[in-house]
Amino acid sequence: MTLKIERLGLHGDGIAAGPVYVPRTLPGERITGEISGDRILAPKIVMPSDVRVKAPCAHYNRCGGCALQHARDDYVAEWKQGVVFSALAAHGIETEFRDIITSPTRSRRRATLSGRRLKKGATVGFHTRASDNLVEIPNCQLLDEDLLDVLPALEALTHLIGSRKTEVAFAVTLGVDGLDVDISVEREFDAIMVSKLAELARTYNLARVSQRGEPVLTRRAPRISFDEIYVVPPPGAFLQATPEGESALRTAVNEAVGRAGSIVDLFSGCGTFALPLARKSRVHAVEGEADMVQALHDGWRQASGLKHVSIEARDLFRRPLMSDELRTFDAAVIDPPRAGAEAQVAELAVSGIDRIAFVSCNPVTFARDAKTLIEAGYRLNWVQVVDQFRWSAHIELAASFSAAHIAA
Repeated sequence: MTLKIERLGLHGDGIAAGPVYVPRTLPGERITGEISGDRILAPKIVMPSDVRVKAPCAHYNRCGGCALQHARDDYVAEWKQGVVFSALAAHGIETEFRDIITSPTRSRRRATLSGRRLKKGATVGFHTRASDNLVEIPNCQLLDEDLLDVLPALEALTHLIGSRKTEVAFAVTLGVDGLDVDISVEREFDAIMVSKLAELARTYNLARVSQRGEPVLTRRAPRISFDEIYVVPPPGAFLQATPEGESALRTAVNEAVGRAGSIVDLFSGCGTFALPLARKSRVHAVEGEADMVQALHDGWRQASGLKHVSIEARDLFRRPLMSDELRTFDAAVIDPPRAGAEAQVAELAVSGIDRIAFVSCNPVTFARDAKTLIEAGYRLNWVQVVDQFRWSAHIELAASFSAAHIAA
């Protein structure tokens, strides 16, 4: 049976009539393969698309870390812009779209890798697609070369703490002062184990090792730079995936808030936007995780030349800042999780705050929240799509909203 791929789904899979989902295929291609449920897992390309290319990574055929290396870069960029355009169009929203900004190859500074102990040694890498099998990735085209250089350290850690029955997960972040490793594994670290971990940390020059968010040993503070303002994030804290992607989002946010004298940063994390904005404005940073907002504040106290930054640990899903609280600021930055922030956006919509810089990692929930703001009288001035998760279906964006009485 031959099927024609009609479009790409939101996860990057090709979709044929049915629907039938076919990974690593492109619109217009004709394919054959065995259908299992609503999927063809091992398609044969009968007629390839003219935008199909040879994957640049030698691991692509087996590794599940990327989904779109088989497509030409300009096609992927256009598709990602189109996903955001369509999400907004579904709510009748039109706006200016700026050219997409794509992070370069080998620029990822953080990743989650898995390790499994073998009879001799260990293997560390990404899972194959829809499988528990691991693929080693010595020539990965996503990860920063300095991150690839620490794979032997993760293999040594896996051999020390892992087992042949269960995997070890490593959330690794490349900071200014070396690697920060947060380990997820089902075992207790006694004094002897900690001593062995310390020896490995010295051998491989690791900055900090943690277990499930709790520091086990710290050789030096694993600092992260937010536009040359330094913060020590808690283990496993959320950070933008690439420096280039972070910079693109920060530039967009700076433009969106304009010359605001006071800014509230909602879902502020460790200060990605709040701290650089404090060079020109007073900032109130609000974040649900107390350790993250404390790291932000510590970074502000140690920096020089910044205006006042206040912090608040607050669950913005259960207790959003109310409209009367928001009215005391000239601008807002909001960077919610994938689910968006319906309750908080509803308060922003009736606050009358002059400018809103909206950062999102989900075009669907962004479009929903944008509609709420527009219906309340806000204008969506422009959207900047940022592709920092290169060769994946993941999409980041920043957008500028302004109150009706404010010039765009």
